[in-house]
Amino acid sequence: MTESRTRNGDLVQRWRNGDRDARNELLEQLQAWMEKTATEILRGEGHITFTIGDLVNEAVVRLMEIEDAGWQDRAHVKALSARLMRRILIDHARSKQANRRAHRRVTLVTNIAERPREDLLRLSHALQRLSAIDAEKAEIVEMRYFGGMTVADISLVTGLSERTVKRRWNAARAWLVVAMDMAA
Repeated sequence: MTESRTRNGDLVQRWRNGDRDARNELLEQLQAWMEKTATEILRGEGHITFTIGDLVNEAVVRLMEIEDAGWQDRAHVKALSARLMRRILIDHARSKQANRRAHRRVTLVTNIAERPREDLLRLSHALQRLSAIDAEKAEIVEMRYFGGMTVADISLVTGLSERTVKRRWNAARAWLVVAMDMAA
């Protein structure tokens, strides 16, 4: 495992230094994870015109456009990928909402306290409010919920202990439940 992390860290560092082969190799390694994450995000969404491939490809294109995100390792790249996928879907939902001919709401299946499907824009607004109050908790939600990252990966990215990540994840989920109930 340590050798794998060292290899991935080396690829990230080489990408940061402009090595396109390292970038391509790392993105190839992340392809299955990104497809799984996109599948989870899009599961049950009949109103979103994105396919899994569309969402992954758009996220990869945006990743490749970033000059220097300060990535340290593969977990950082995963966190940014998850954030990009979320932003892509929110942009898509906003454009659909702006189109007056489309009368359906874009929804997303959430795992927040086993709640039913929630509106993506409502969740996005709640996350923005949470970010204004506690940006770190909002970032944990993005990585965990949208990115499907493990507590261990989030711990690695944030530098927090796993117990702290779990506590903040639980607090953020509880806050989002209340915020979305109030917005309903």
